[in-house]
Amino acid sequence: MNAPTGSRHLDAEPPKDQRQTLVSPADNDASAQLIEAIQEAIRDRKPLAIYGGNNKAFYGRRTDSTPISAAGHTGILSYDPTELVLTARAGTSLALIESVLAEHLQLIPFEPPNFGPTATLGGAIACGLSGPRRPYVGATRDFVLGVTVLTGRGQRLRFGGQVMKNVAGYDIARLMTGSLGTLGVLLDISVKVLPAPQTEITLALERDTETAIQTMNALAGRPLPLSAACAYGGILYIRLSGTPSAITTARETIGGTTVDGSSLWQGIREHTHPFFAGPRPLWRLSVPSATPVIDLPGALLIDWGGAQRWLRTDAKAPVIRKAVDRVGGHATFFRGHDGRDEVFHPLKTGLLRLHRRLKEAFDPQRILNPGRMYEEL
Repeated sequence: MNAPTGSRHLDAEPPKDQRQTLVSPADNDASAQLIEAIQEAIRDRKPLAIYGGNNKAFYGRRTDSTPISAAGHTGILSYDPTELVLTARAGTSLALIESVLAEHLQLIPFEPPNFGPTATLGGAIACGLSGPRRPYVGATRDFVLGVTVLTGRGQRLRFGGQVMKNVAGYDIARLMTGSLGTLGVLLDISVKVLPAPQTEITLALERDTETAIQTMNALAGRPLPLSAACAYGGILYIRLSGTPSAITTARETIGGTTVDGSSLWQGIREHTHPFFAGPRPLWRLSVPSATPVIDLPGALLIDWGGAQRWLRTDAKAPVIRKAVDRVGGHATFFRGHDGRDEVFHPLKTGLLRLHRRLKEAFDPQRILNPGRMYEEL
């Protein structure tokens, strides 16, 4: 069967290479130097601002600490295409990992944004950000199998492993996901990968914003090969990923016009879409997917089938957070803050207490990215 018009079709057999490693002696030297530098800072009680490729320096609060880069801690430690598992050092570039996976017709399922050419695997996991595919395959933490971390106590610990069901007790590997390096410095990470879909197409349908939200949620409840859904400028975009026969059936069910969606989804993932240009601050609103449009001023782009809403607005933080609170969501001041603002939604008393206890357990001297998430941490 021919692939539908406007689709990407992968019909080649994946190479049958065995487990791969991409580590050099120079990588080992850089890794040892990084670990020693962090342990020395812990002994001296010197707070550190830890980063990888530094592409996401805008994300989170500013920390006035000594900068230290993990970008030299690189190398794919193991990759077995047949087992769909890749283990790499935290400083390994996402571009390298994605190219290696592409050779075997595989991908990182949660589509982490790079926000620049030097993005690293460690940065992706520490920030915990996911791309357009997230509602349909899972979030970043769902694909983290294991991590090796260096805690603020100077302990080098391994959590999890290289299979999905291997965790007894607390799932610390996933706890590190999205913690912005405040609990431990990621050294090595094992992630689950998936085969790339045989075919992908994007459909465009004219819909006002409210109708688009309703349509996205209705489609999500049906057995369709959805892999992305967003709405902007009066158009609803639906990405379908799967076998040619499944795509053909779904396209007939949904309707609309087939368009070239590669630049669209890349632009939303990397914030190069025209919506993200301009001087107004950018907010990320996380809400239940069927939530009607929230009455806030500014420009709106809806992603994740309605669950993630990007808002460019000059409205004040208390106004935005009060409106989002009312619908059971939370708001992140994503870009445009001065580094001293409270970037993340305020924690309720019980959650804040839990965060403090975790910080005390992993980094009692507040050495690792102090204040990067919340001033109290």
